[in-house]
Amino acid sequence: MPTSHDLVLVVDYGAQYAQLIARRVREAHVYSEIVPHTLSVSELAARRPTAVILSGGPASVYAEGAPQVDPALFSAGVPVLGICYGFQAMAVALGGQARQTGESEFGRTGVSVRQAGALLAGLEPTEPVWMSHGDAVTAAPAGFTTLASSIGAPVAAFENAELKLAGVQWHPEVAHTVHGQQVLEHFLFDIAGCTGDWTSSSIVDDQVAAIRAEVGDRRVLCALSGGVDSAVAAALVQRAVGDQLTCVFVDHGLLRKGEAEQVKHDFVDVTGVDLVVAEESERFLAALEGISDPETKRKTIGREFIRSFEDAARGIAGDKGIDFLVQGTLYPDVVESGGGDGAATIKSHHNVGGLPEDLQFTLIEPLRTLFKDEVRAVGTELGLPDSMVWRQPFPGPGLAIRIIGEVTRERLDLLRDADAIAREELSAAGLDRQVWQMPVVLLAQVRSVGVQGDGRTYGYPIVLRPVTSEDAMTADWSRLPYELLERISTRITNECRQINRVVLDVTSKPPATIEWE
Repeated sequence: MPTSHDLVLVVDYGAQYAQLIARRVREAHVYSEIVPHTLSVSELAARRPTAVILSGGPASVYAEGAPQVDPALFSAGVPVLGICYGFQAMAVALGGQARQTGESEFGRTGVSVRQAGALLAGLEPTEPVWMSHGDAVTAAPAGFTTLASSIGAPVAAFENAELKLAGVQWHPEVAHTVHGQQVLEHFLFDIAGCTGDWTSSSIVDDQVAAIRAEVGDRRVLCALSGGVDSAVAAALVQRAVGDQLTCVFVDHGLLRKGEAEQVKHDFVDVTGVDLVVAEESERFLAALEGISDPETKRKTIGREFIRSFEDAARGIAGDKGIDFLVQGTLYPDVVESGGGDGAATIKSHHNVGGLPEDLQFTLIEPLRTLFKDEVRAVGTELGLPDSMVWRQPFPGPGLAIRIIGEVTRERLDLLRDADAIAREELSAAGLDRQVWQMPVVLLAQVRSVGVQGDGRTYGYPIVLRPVTSEDAMTADWSRLPYELLERISTRITNECRQINRVVLDVTSKPPATIEWE
């Protein structure tokens, strides 16, 4: 956590959009983190936040067992903004009222701005906002000014300028709320007094100082996969400790076509980093033999990664040893791996939930609190080329989690060829920047009947999963031109003879994840 900058804590009440709130705050150049609602006021205060935002959530504030806000928070001298459920819980804790009005509001809703105050300054008399509520605040707490109302929310926004407390019933963090960012920034700057000095250059300066202080004159290993995350992490640590860093690239045989060569040569050419290549494809294939369960795959790969690094460290340092291991872990990895009180484990990322308990290194994860777009900004700040910074994300476990079923050498080779075709055509169409990533998935447990060369075939289906996203927390499927999809499908079925069917995944995240496993 950067201690020299403002800190906004987003208290999560089980919201769909807690991560989005944190992102919107960061877009205003104010650092933010998500914390669970189970944190006490004293624990919150110990973090010395500049401001606190209370998120939405699925509960009814008056229901038995619903999470409540400790009224002591509002006398702690910290500016607070309540959003949706957080707004209702805030109102009740301060002596206001919330109940079912019989007028639920979901989706785009018009609110009437009765008095702008500081929070709604500059908004139109009727504002389109995004609502999602069945309960509403019916009476504002004493000393608060009601700023806005809607058909289903008699009190849709309020504030107490003296106490620096405010709230809205709607969701300012979602794009459908036209002036949502403006409302958030009114709270951050006009009410809470944030400075907005958290930038990519400040991230670099903060992390370089922190890494130097922790490492001292000791040796560091970096787990380099060739993806943007590990590349930026390596460049950041190299900026901090120079030739005390050795990067280890584990060629586990699960990469896409040409990637191993790209890592071995291109990254070294750009950074001049000391790189050791560990050829471990046989080790990983042997460890994955007979495994089809996705979680078991991830944990197996995580274990073998660490064991490979331990072997490499012994070969590099001998008896002197190496104390630190750098990983390109991101904030979404932590969130999806259950990184927080009460957080659900969506899938264990190999570099989070897949790490062995007897890890022999101290981890350095300089990107652990960052979203993907923030990592790209840091990479650009560090001088990495666009070809590296804007490379499509690729999971650490590689093609192993894009094969539904057991991982074998033959299946890897088949998927590698199909994936290369899809990437070539996407790039030729000039859509590399528009599409966040396009996983190509081999359904190895499914066979389908086809006809090729006037003969019956019984081959594998391939799934194309093109998605657009900002941070991997949410995603939508990319509407690729039909002509492009046709070229990809034709080439794959012509050039990969064991594949006779190409299908398109048109599911958003949620409910699906980006990767199939």
